[in-house]
Amino acid sequence: MRIATTIFLTDETIRPDRLARELEQRGFHGLYLPEHTHIPASRETPAPMGEPLPDEYGRCLDPFVALGQAATVTEGLRLGTGITLVAQHDPIDLAKRIATLDFLSGGRFTLGVGFGWNVEEAADHGVRWSTRRDLVRDRMALMRALWAPEPTAYEGPFGSVCASYAHPKPAGGAPRVLLGGAAGPRLFSDLTAYADGWLPIGGHGLGEALPALRTAWTAAGRTGEPAVVPFAVRPTPGKLAHHRDLGIDEVVLQLPPAGEPEVLRTLDDYAQYL
Repeated sequence: MRIATTIFLTDETIRPDRLARELEQRGFHGLYLPEHTHIPASRETPAPMGEPLPDEYGRCLDPFVALGQAATVTEGLRLGTGITLVAQHDPIDLAKRIATLDFLSGGRFTLGVGFGWNVEEAADHGVRWSTRRDLVRDRMALMRALWAPEPTAYEGPFGSVCASYAHPKPAGGAPRVLLGGAAGPRLFSDLTAYADGWLPIGGHGLGEALPALRTAWTAAGRTGEPAVVPFAVRPTPGKLAHHRDLGIDEVVLQLPPAGEPEVLRTLDDYAQYL
């Protein structure tokens, strides 16, 4: 089972280039980074992970800039977002950033997609909360048109792009796309429509959810198996053994949003799972 990591990198933590080198030297599979452009100080939306909201949510680095730095100092480390708030981006600009990172890293990028939880943050980007899932689906389709090998037009309910020359292309034609969110018919409908797999937080309840996901995958006419990558896992030997027994072949472990000494100590502890 491949062991990747995730961390809230901020202006107060270990730097992305330093972390990336240490991950690759130790044999970790990848690095996934989260995204928040800002956290409105009103704090009207309660944090689903519990209050008070940790400081790192309002301090995290731009994931694409940080992953670009990580890419330049590594050769095989996989790079990903966990997650990108697609609804909060201009899709033409985002398609270019994703394609450039994937191209320059030699196809090492995974796009983790999420719908967000902070209503005020999304509203500042002009996102209507009730339609954000449909907006994400539309923007993913628009970006795939720009990643197509030939100029391809797209007209959707929220946006459009004319047939265009848009280079570079992602190294493999399009990056791997994993969709975050809680198990259920709505998530699995979105997942089977435009993603390659699921990025479930923590991995709790996978034994019950996986059959439903596989049924939805087959009913949608998708072939093969959907990727399932438990995310932000606090590891124990028993937990990872359970994931392995379920057929999971990649898991993303949570690192502390801390300075270099604490992060490196955690990596040394996690090395037992490699």
